[in-house]
Amino acid sequence: MERRNQSVVTEFILLGLTNSHENEIILFGVFSIIYLSTLLGNMLIIVTVSLFSYFNTPMYFFLRSLSLLDICFTSTIVPKMLVNFLVQVKTISFFGCVAQLYCFIALGGVECLLLAVMAYDRYVAICKPLHYTAIMSRRVCVLLTAAVWALACLNSLAHTVFTFRLPFCRSNQINHFFCDIPPMLELACADTHINEIVVYSSGGSVIIGSFLFTLLSYFYIISAIIKIRSSDGRLKAFSTCASHLTVVSMFNGTIIFTYIRPTSTYSLDQDRVIPVFYGIVTPLLNPIIYSLRNKEIHRALRRMIGKEKVTQQGP
Repeated sequence: MERRNQSVVTEFILLGLTNSHENEIILFGVFSIIYLSTLLGNMLIIVTVSLFSYFNTPMYFFLRSLSLLDICFTSTIVPKMLVNFLVQVKTISFFGCVAQLYCFIALGGVECLLLAVMAYDRYVAICKPLHYTAIMSRRVCVLLTAAVWALACLNSLAHTVFTFRLPFCRSNQINHFFCDIPPMLELACADTHINEIVVYSSGGSVIIGSFLFTLLSYFYIISAIIKIRSSDGRLKAFSTCASHLTVVSMFNGTIIFTYIRPTSTYSLDQDRVIPVFYGIVTPLLNPIIYSLRNKEIHRALRRMIGKEKVTQQGP
């Protein structure tokens, strides 16, 4: 009889960020502006990098990939969240929940790993400039990107399978604004010990591994920058890497706090706000951070709007 009742769950109810309808209307306006700005900002980077031949370098290849990724990443949760702000009953089908969790974890994993690859690209550019073209060839960039996607998708598949193999017989109300691992485990009426092992081992390997690899890359980068005699050269090198390190710190810090800690310390009412930072705010900040600190992007934008007509040979 228990198994029969468990199989009846065909949809979940998302409780969202707030219980106040007035606050939902305000949040709808705020997140609509954020989402549209995210789409426009990242699309602008994609178009700009694609139009000009002097952006045909590994750094801008990965930057364009990051912008496309951010559009997909934030789109897995924001459109559904915006709709739920306007409706009374915030439901999501069982298979819709499966798809949302898989896509969100997969794309989040891709971003973690891609940021690590971008750190390696900066390491090669600064520490081994004479061999940069040979090491970071077009073929290598494509292979690294493909490996990142394959690893992240396999990691997400493991999380999704182990999460939805659980029986959900306690309730179908998810105390969150999207389907995520911690709130889903709270609904399970079975032992979630194996799920926690999967989160700490598989997820931890992707999140912590990519973060440590990034820090190691920047250790060598900073060591090389310090040896530069010219103060202008040091300043330019630090400026190039500061934007990337800022993004990594914000993104990985909030993700580590969400997933890589004991489930006993998880507070559903408080911690459902944290994904807003790495799932919604970071994709908005990425184009802002990279474009504000990038003179080549500024130059390309001026040419696009007709304020600079001088042909540039390279960045």
